Amino acid sequence: MGALSDVKKAYRLLTRALASRSAVQRVRRRLSEHEPHPADHFQVAVYFADGAVNMYQMRQWYRPLAELSRRWPVVVLSRSAAGAEKLLDEDGPAVAFVPKVRDLERFIAKQDIRVVLYVNQNTRNFQMFRYGRRWHVFINHGESDKMYMTTNQYKAYDYAFVAGQAARDRLSRTLWDYDVDRRTMDIGRPQADHYSGILPYTPDGRTVVLYAPTWEGDRPSAHYGSIASHGETLVKQLLATGTHRVIYRPHPRSGVVDEAYGAAHRRIIAAINAANSADAGAQHIYDHGPELGWQLSAADVAVVDISAMVYDRLAAGKPLMITRPADERASIDTTGYLADCEWLTTDAASRIVSEVERVRADEAAVARLRMWVQHYFGDTTPGVATAKFHEAVGRLMHEWEHWQAHEVGAVREDQDDDDEEADEEDA
Repeated sequence: MGALSDVKKAYRLLTRALASRSAVQRVRRRLSEHEPHPADHFQVAVYFADGAVNMYQMRQWYRPLAELSRRWPVVVLSRSAAGAEKLLDEDGPAVAFVPKVRDLERFIAKQDIRVVLYVNQNTRNFQMFRYGRRWHVFINHGESDKMYMTTNQYKAYDYAFVAGQAARDRLSRTLWDYDVDRRTMDIGRPQADHYSGILPYTPDGRTVVLYAPTWEGDRPSAHYGSIASHGETLVKQLLATGTHRVIYRPHPRSGVVDEAYGAAHRRIIAAINAANSADAGAQHIYDHGPELGWQLSAADVAVVDISAMVYDRLAAGKPLMITRPADERASIDTTGYLADCEWLTTDAASRIVSEVERVRADEAAVARLRMWVQHYFGDTTPGVATAKFHEAVGRLMHEWEHWQAHEVGAVREDQDDDDEEADEEDA
C-alpha cells in the first residue's frame, strides 16, 4: 500500500514538473515575440511570486498601476510561469518573467527601479528584499480586520501603503515598536476609482442586490460562509418578487470542503437559471468572472459574508449587510466595523426583502455607514484615492533622489580625499 502511494505521489510530482516546464517554455516564447524591455526604463516594480490561483490579488491593481505608469513606468516581476501567463493574457502592466534569482538579478541590473510594491506576503518576497537602494513597499490586495492585516511581517518593508485610519489603528494596537506614523501612508482605495467590467444587464428600475458569500472555511473559527445557512433562503425570496435583480458572486472555492455547502451553491445557480427562463427581463446574474468592480458600484444593496468583500463594498460607500455566521465558534473582530455593522441573521434571511429596504431608507444606518467609510478609507470622492497613491509614490521617489544624491556626494568626498592624499605624496 505504501509503495503504491509513493508511486502515485511521484507521478503527481512528475506531472507537475512537466506542466511547469511547459508553462515556462510558453511564457519565454511569447515574450520573445515582443520587443525587449528598454534599459533603464522602469522605475516602479510590482513583485509577484504567485501563480494563477492568486491572480485576483494583482487584477485589482491593474488600472491603478496603468494610471501610475503614465508618470513612472511600472513592470511586474513575475516569478511563476502560471502567473506570468495570466498577466500576458490579461490587460495588465508590462511583465518581466524572472523565475530564477539570476533572472531577477539580470533584470534589476538593467533597470532604474526605485520602488518595489508587494501585493501579498509570499515567502519568496524575501528574495527581493535583498536589494537595497530602493524602497520596498507593502500595498496589500485589500482592506479588512483579519489577522493578516496586522502580521509582524509589516516590519520587513520600508513602508506600507494603507487604506486609512482604521488600518493605522490596527497596526498601532498589535505591533510592538512599529512607527506607524513614519512607516505608513494613507492612500484610501485607488481601485475604487477604476472599477472594472461592463454591466451585463440593462438597468430597468429593479432593486439590484449583490450577494457575495465566501467559502465554507476549513476550521470552525473561519466558518463565515453563508450559502447553506442564509443563501438559499435569501436568494429564493429575492427571485420571487419580480422587482429585484440578484447578482450572485460566490467565492470560487465554495464547496471544496463541505459537499453539502457545494450542493446549496449549485441549487442557487439552478434557481437563478430557472428565474431567468421564466422571465427573460429579470436578468439575474451568476457572476463567476475574474473582474471585480462593476458589481460593487452597481448594486443598490450588498449582502456579504465576513471577508475582504465587506471592505471592498464599504469603499463604494453604499448600503450593505453582513451575514452573521451560523457557527458560534466563528471568530468575529469586534474592534472595528463589525462591531457596528448591519447584521443579517439566519432568521432574518427569510425577511431579506424588508431588510433590503430598511438599510436603504434608515437614516441612522446611512449615517453609520458614512462614518465607517470615512474611518476606513478617508475621502472616497472619485479621484482622491488615486491622487493619494501617486502622492505617496512621489514622496518615495523624492526620498530616493535625496539618498542617491547623498551617496553620490559621499563617493565624491572620498575621491577628493584620495586625490589630496595623492597630491601630498607627490609633493
